[in-house]
Amino acid sequence: MTRSAWLPILLAVAGTVYAVITYQRVSRQATGRDRALLIGLRVLAMTLVLFCLMRPALILKAAVPQQNFLGILVDDSRSMQIPDEGDKPRADFIRKNFSAPDSPMLEALNKRFAVRQFKFASNAERVANSANLTFDGTSSRLGDALDRARDELSGLPLSGLLVVSDGADTADTAFEESISALKAQGVPVFTIGVGQEHLAHDVQVSRVDTPRRVLKGTALVVDVVVMQTGYAGQKVPLNVESDGRILAQQEITLPQNGESSTFRVQFLAPEAGLKTFRFRIPQQKDEQVTQNNQRDSRLEVYDRKEKILYYEGEPRFEAKFIRQALEGDENVQVVLLQRTNEKKYLRLGVDTADELFGGFPTTREELFAYRSIILGSVPASAFTSDQLKMIAEFVNVRGGGLLMLGGRKSFSEGGWAGTPVGEVLPVVLTPGLEQAAEFFTEMSIKPTREGLAHPATQISDTEQASSDRWAKLPQLSTVNRISKVKPGATILLTGTDEGRTERPVLSYQRYGRGKALALATQDAWLWRMHSTMAVDDTTHRTFWRRLLRWLVDDVPDRVELSVSQDNVEAGQPITLVSDVRDKEYAPLNDAAVMAHVTTPSGKVEDVPLEWSVSKAGEYKAVFTPSENGQYHVRVGATRANVDLGSGTANVVAGPSVSEYFDAGMRAPLLRRLAEETGGRFYTAKDTASLAEAISYSGRGVTVVDERDLWDMPIVFFLFLGVIGTEWAFRRAKGLA
Repeated sequence: MTRSAWLPILLAVAGTVYAVITYQRVSRQATGRDRALLIGLRVLAMTLVLFCLMRPALILKAAVPQQNFLGILVDDSRSMQIPDEGDKPRADFIRKNFSAPDSPMLEALNKRFAVRQFKFASNAERVANSANLTFDGTSSRLGDALDRARDELSGLPLSGLLVVSDGADTADTAFEESISALKAQGVPVFTIGVGQEHLAHDVQVSRVDTPRRVLKGTALVVDVVVMQTGYAGQKVPLNVESDGRILAQQEITLPQNGESSTFRVQFLAPEAGLKTFRFRIPQQKDEQVTQNNQRDSRLEVYDRKEKILYYEGEPRFEAKFIRQALEGDENVQVVLLQRTNEKKYLRLGVDTADELFGGFPTTREELFAYRSIILGSVPASAFTSDQLKMIAEFVNVRGGGLLMLGGRKSFSEGGWAGTPVGEVLPVVLTPGLEQAAEFFTEMSIKPTREGLAHPATQISDTEQASSDRWAKLPQLSTVNRISKVKPGATILLTGTDEGRTERPVLSYQRYGRGKALALATQDAWLWRMHSTMAVDDTTHRTFWRRLLRWLVDDVPDRVELSVSQDNVEAGQPITLVSDVRDKEYAPLNDAAVMAHVTTPSGKVEDVPLEWSVSKAGEYKAVFTPSENGQYHVRVGATRANVDLGSGTANVVAGPSVSEYFDAGMRAPLLRRLAEETGGRFYTAKDTASLAEAISYSGRGVTVVDERDLWDMPIVFFLFLGVIGTEWAFRRAKGLA
């Protein structure tokens, strides 16, 4: 340590010792606390004097005026029209501070920098100023805007970028790459968050979960996520509308402020075709944003017959009444194969004389032609090892549905434990029970919490009505000792026997591409024929129709088509993805796949798909809609001039309303952007130091600015305050 550095330290120590000795000799009127306070004030005064004697200075790099550039990115999207700034739209802040020629903020920035303004929404572009902004952009792509400004100002002495936005970023991808590029080039981003972080009054339908396609006449149970602020506990109607009709309506209670709740609505899929379902809550009093009160969901309602193979090992009532329940259903066909004796079968519902002529299918091509399989009271020994493996692959590879019914030869009692099919089932099977004594118990059936909301077990129009109906149904019996389900399986129905033991009755699990169900009862037909059931009661029919429709739901075809997005803006590319398989549902990598895109104006465009290489059987292409409206995409696949099948999808191009969802100012995103690049985050009400902060960011053409800290007026006034406080305290204590 140098001699010049030791001197102030020695003076400080000497001054402290002097202050202690001086106040140790004061009058007895002073307490120990008084002396400590006086010593502290005296030491503080001496410290300030020493601070000035050392003549400290602050060294800064300041931008040279008018020799550096500043890029200003102004949000020109729809969300800037939201009136949450004292009932004025957010855009007023931009008009006042970046459009008006007499704006103090713009004047301060123009004095220091060569300002270049950009507007951004769906795209980013240079503008002379912000006077002509329309604030009607249908999306915000902040990452693209940052890249555009950085590229255009590259090679120039750039002090930084200034983003003026509410933080809404509706791009499909995050802007981590944009941030990384800015950090690599050392470009700080300063952000101004415009708008309220939390709206005072707003109701929002945040999300709607619907399938992409569904069989005509299927009962849909849809989860609708609702969030609100300012209307906690109020009851409002939630409507489901399509083609100008209200398909369903239910009253919901809005959750607490800022929280989300999920509500389930039930309705029937109407006639076939591409349908738009609107989930809407009416506008509420004083609501600030009304565009987010509804969500549209498009799904394809298809009209075709889905075939289910029902293999029953012995004559019993269950098969008869299941087929009766499906009578009149034009979309689900149950083909019954009932074993009456060794190598003798009863076939009902077959389409041709050859169908199932030799019994249960022995080839994958024959079995995989069905959409789902029901196994009744039939033992595992009735199948060959290849057939057992084939049934498991029907679920895992083909993606079909499997339902096993309770019976004397089902589950563990039928020797299914340890077989490939036993691995697929959602219940835990016990080996050796086929040799055990017969088991029998009656159970009262009730749905679980999941079962109340599941489309397969909704037997009335609402959850409450369904729950009430379940409570009144007669007991059923089981002869299968099932007490546990596998990890990951879901229980929809449980049964309680006379010993108050609760058992899983209906459970399911996803397995590979398909799903497997287990229904442990043997006499569900009692829900049709029991003495307590009215003649016109439709519970049995409703249960089986909905269960079997869900069994065949979402079973894939040989050629499937999906799109990266089904709602885009014109000019926004979408990715077409097709999965192609042969008759045994093995992936094909050498097929010729072509998409035929029908535009809103009726023009048909052909888009070839190429094998993606990364995944077997997957083909991809990119298509960019050029006009607004509905696009119908049909993909066809061939191999050696043999048709493999086709798949369809639909895309709607048009202005997006995503700007209005989660419409509060997103401070975390803007703060993160500023902090990670070395800038600073400001709110619209706190921008006084903005121009100076950018000037001292240290970027661009800079000069060293040395500021004396000892000569600041605040130091002098602080010294006078300390001395005055000491004198006043001594006088008050009679020590002056």
